[in-house]
Amino acid sequence: MGHFERFRQGERFRRDQGGGVLLLFALSMPILMGLSAAALEYAGLVKRRAELQRAADAASIAGVNQFKLANADDAAAINVARSMVLAQARSAGGGVPQVTATVLGNHSAVQVAVSETVPLSFGKLINMASVDIAVRSTAKLTGTTRLCLLALDPLAPGAFHLESAARITASDCSLYSNSVSTAGIQGENAAVAKALSTCSAGGFSGPSANFLPPPATNCPPLRDPLIDKQGPPPGSCIDLGILFDPKKLIGLADNLLYGANVVSGPATLNPGTYCGGLHITKGAQVTLRPGIYIIKDGPLVVDKNASLTGTGTGFYFTGVRGGLLFDEKSTISLTAPRDGIMAGLLLFEDRYAPPGLLSLLPLDGKGKAKAAPNGVAARREYRIISDNARILLGTIYLPVGRLIIDSKRPVADESAYTVIIARMINLYDGPNLMLNARYGSTDIPVPNGVGPSSADTQLTQ
Repeated sequence: MGHFERFRQGERFRRDQGGGVLLLFALSMPILMGLSAAALEYAGLVKRRAELQRAADAASIAGVNQFKLANADDAAAINVARSMVLAQARSAGGGVPQVTATVLGNHSAVQVAVSETVPLSFGKLINMASVDIAVRSTAKLTGTTRLCLLALDPLAPGAFHLESAARITASDCSLYSNSVSTAGIQGENAAVAKALSTCSAGGFSGPSANFLPPPATNCPPLRDPLIDKQGPPPGSCIDLGILFDPKKLIGLADNLLYGANVVSGPATLNPGTYCGGLHITKGAQVTLRPGIYIIKDGPLVVDKNASLTGTGTGFYFTGVRGGLLFDEKSTISLTAPRDGIMAGLLLFEDRYAPPGLLSLLPLDGKGKAKAAPNGVAARREYRIISDNARILLGTIYLPVGRLIIDSKRPVADESAYTVIIARMINLYDGPNLMLNARYGSTDIPVPNGVGPSSADTQLTQ
């Protein structure tokens, strides 16, 4: 055999070998693609199971926390747990998981079971059209949980409302709205509410990114935990006199709508009844002696670079023309009384007082407050727009009022704890309202019904 013939035989062999490889590759391609698809599908199932487990964990915690928010029953805990799962675990394809919530023990634990049937794209290859995913979580009270914000209005859209760059941080406590409106809680623009849990008796509006975690909806309304609280009776009117207003004739004239009692110089004030309101202004540095300050027939206003400092002090608002304004250019540092009729209460509003007759309007700076969402009116407005209100230690209780927080800097962040219960709560601009729950780090008591002094909810399964 010549060299040429041997060369031709080698070429035929190589062609036959290459064709065999191509044929083998072609035959194995469906298998390889199936294995790759199965691997991707398995990864998707693992991811979905993790999502359901996170939702079940959050739901069991939210459910058992109901037993410490305000006299909730088994049905309330179960409804909140179910709502939390549905808020967090809806699949991208719109699927709704099956949820079962059960109360265990003597209202000391909630168990949540979540299941979902997931169709398999390549199930025909293995004769399995779908697979069932099931997870379970049990949360148990090892102490108590904490309610730190409650909007009382039963119907108003935006009873609890945030917009612009407003932030509320309540990492160790819970936020709640009693409004059954489909938008009882509203988050707009870049606002963020971060809390242990958030519940709406109705629904919420705004992107889920505005809430961490997303609110549970259709929660049972809570009874006002302070509804039986009685305010102090007014006494004889305190007359400050002209000596407390040395700058009366300097600059703009005193605005009598801001308060009949005007302080424009350094002063130490005594507790009592301030008829016609109290206006601290023109750089005044005011220190309050411990006790109860009854603001009757007028507002409490601090503005124009004035400061107000009080330890063991509580304010009770009654009569006509009530309200509060801590203006942009003011410094506020207040802690609630340790004992007495207003123990733990920093701001307390007479729930039977008539509507206010004025809208608190700063003479400069931010001006008039935005109207409440959907034009709902509250009897009074309490505006905290100070950029230096770092200590507000105690409970703010405004059962018929609208609390407006509209500053650019942190509010209450240096307080051991702050609890807010108001008819409406609206946050604007760019404040970071910090609702701490370090009850054990202060001797200022927490009124019964709004916040126990310690403990955590733990996942036990």
